[in-house]
Amino acid sequence: MSPMPVGDTERRIEQLAAADGLRFERNVVPAITQRGHLDLRDVAPETVSLLRGIYLDLGGNEDELAAKRPTPLRGDFLHVATRTVVEIDELQHFTTARRRTLVAYPPQLSLGFDLNEYLQLCDEWSSRADRQYAHRPAVGFGPGGRQRQRAYNDALRDIALPALGYAPVVRIATPDRDGETAYARVRAELLSRTTTRTPLHPEEQNDER
Repeated sequence: MSPMPVGDTERRIEQLAAADGLRFERNVVPAITQRGHLDLRDVAPETVSLLRGIYLDLGGNEDELAAKRPTPLRGDFLHVATRTVVEIDELQHFTTARRRTLVAYPPQLSLGFDLNEYLQLCDEWSSRADRQYAHRPAVGFGPGGRQRQRAYNDALRDIALPALGYAPVVRIATPDRDGETAYARVRAELLSRTTTRTPLHPEEQNDER
């Protein structure tokens, strides 16, 4: 099957999930903002420290990060009933910078994807991904920093969302933009993860009373 155009992969996976009875909303979590770890509240200091270390290791500038607006980051999908964020990872998510974040994850971190598989995909695709996206700048990372910004934002979701009471982030890898094959590969795991309700974060329990 030939690769789908950019954007079509995400839409196709959403269609396939809908056929399985999974309804996704657009993923906007208020606590996950453009200011990254600087805006995290009510999580363990170790979580913030881990993300700060990843940010600095990628060459991030915290003064520039602090100057950003606290606008929530837009992601791909959220399965509201189980508080499961689902991210569709095309080629740009398999850079050398992304690999650097993945190897920094502690063994006890709960993940909704196979870490070793992602490391292997970075090894397989990073040379192409690095070349394709090397020229784009990003505030906080400077010229050519878009790859590192994206890698940090991916790590931000992986690490912060479980600490905020969400389920581990489910990542659907599709560096070749073959949405049908990618969804088929994770379908059983995705259906399993979206059939059990994830408890609310304590603060949100209080809000619902």
